[in-house]
Amino acid sequence: MLKEKLKDYIDANVPIIYINTYDDNAAEEEILEVTGRRKVWEWNQMYGHLKRKEVEKKEISNVHEILNADCTLEQFLKTGVVEKEFNRKVIMIKDIAFYLENPEIVALFKNTCLQIESGDLDTVFVFISSILKVPKELEKYITVLHEEYLTQEEIKKEILDFVRENSIGNVYDKTLEQMSLAFKGLSVLEIDTILSLAFSQEGELNESALKLVMEQKKQMIQKAGILEMVSCEEEMKDIGGLENLKRWIGNKAEVLKRMKEAEDFGVELPKGVLIAGIPGCGKSLNAKASAKLMGIPLLKLDMGRVMGKYVGESESNMRRAIALAEAIAPCVLWVDELEKAFSGIGGNGGGAEVTTRLFGQFLTWMQEKKSAVFVVATANDIMKLPPELMRKGRFDEIFYVQLPKPEERRKIFEIHIGKRRPQDLGKIDISKLVEKTEGYSGADIEGVVKEGIERAFIKGKNEVSTQDILTAIESTHSLKEIMGDSITKMEKEYKSRKFKNAS
Repeated sequence: MLKEKLKDYIDANVPIIYINTYDDNAAEEEILEVTGRRKVWEWNQMYGHLKRKEVEKKEISNVHEILNADCTLEQFLKTGVVEKEFNRKVIMIKDIAFYLENPEIVALFKNTCLQIESGDLDTVFVFISSILKVPKELEKYITVLHEEYLTQEEIKKEILDFVRENSIGNVYDKTLEQMSLAFKGLSVLEIDTILSLAFSQEGELNESALKLVMEQKKQMIQKAGILEMVSCEEEMKDIGGLENLKRWIGNKAEVLKRMKEAEDFGVELPKGVLIAGIPGCGKSLNAKASAKLMGIPLLKLDMGRVMGKYVGESESNMRRAIALAEAIAPCVLWVDELEKAFSGIGGNGGGAEVTTRLFGQFLTWMQEKKSAVFVVATANDIMKLPPELMRKGRFDEIFYVQLPKPEERRKIFEIHIGKRRPQDLGKIDISKLVEKTEGYSGADIEGVVKEGIERAFIKGKNEVSTQDILTAIESTHSLKEIMGDSITKMEKEYKSRKFKNAS
């Protein structure tokens, strides 16, 4: 699709085509494939002016006969326009965002675009950059193309091409299906690199190779620096209580697992859920368990990583994060502590303006999204969130979590003692522990269990007793003691807004 658009825009003599991508190599290859009879010249910061020779060979060589190879961008533009050397050429410029901060460079591009527009110059500029920066003066001359990820069918073709080129034996259909899903969101170069590593280590593409693929994919997503791929070991049975929320998530999981059937039946893909409430009561655990239940990857969006230092970089990062999540879909996108992610909305100053724009991007995407990206957003303090976020059409449902009730505390104790000391679970008086932990959060309960077990170990005991954990409880302040008034206010707010109780 990107290649077709690129060809159409070059044929239409669009003055500047701006490809917003992290994969320079893929962009270059596509430019070379669609330029037809036009020659391709490149200017980059390291080498100055380069000339691309025969398209079929995809070679680059320094040229000195027309322009100095080490000329600055300013010299390159001035000389190329004055000497008419840009005629019938595609001029490729990488990492352009930094130079578009320079008013003289912008003025030179505008002057060149005016000549292209008037017909005096037959040239197309192609900018390649991971940062999208469009100066006001050049807006009317620039057409933006965003990076497009491979479809699952295109990924299958890449895998089969690799299998054929390396004379690998048959790859089972199930393995091909799993691998093509695992590679979603990666570039051709990244896919080839991981396949080469997997083949080198395993000698074939099998289940073991698939595990390596997932490990390498996790690294590559983390290196991109915007999203984090989170491992999911937690299951719904590891959550004590929150039965209403778990039941609701289970229904959505059924839709995502049977997507095609659901869509044919007229069921819309779920958008996601906002889980608000007191810290330490299972919100984050639920995000992880949701992905595990649905059998799909969990991506975590960190707004701190989205924020960039250049003008327009933050918005570009947000677009890339959303595009990557949609390319990997079906997946769960976890936005933790939503109130902090979009703090400062509507305020004064550059930072607040950027945050407001990012918030607008996120809201629009949530409202319009058709992809199988299930958003799990968590918030500790709902009162700090903008009201627009709670409107119908953003999230499918909003739940609030409270401090666990007695039966939920019992379940939490059983989970954490059973996980660490299953042999002692039947001997410990759980009812007594439940009685002494009114106002404790799930995280508080986990903490006292861990402390009680540690205490028994240090004393040289062979088993953990009820008293070991009671002693830990006595030395711990509950969350209700620490945040009493805030908790009361939040619970009133949730009820007044008619949010669903997770329990």
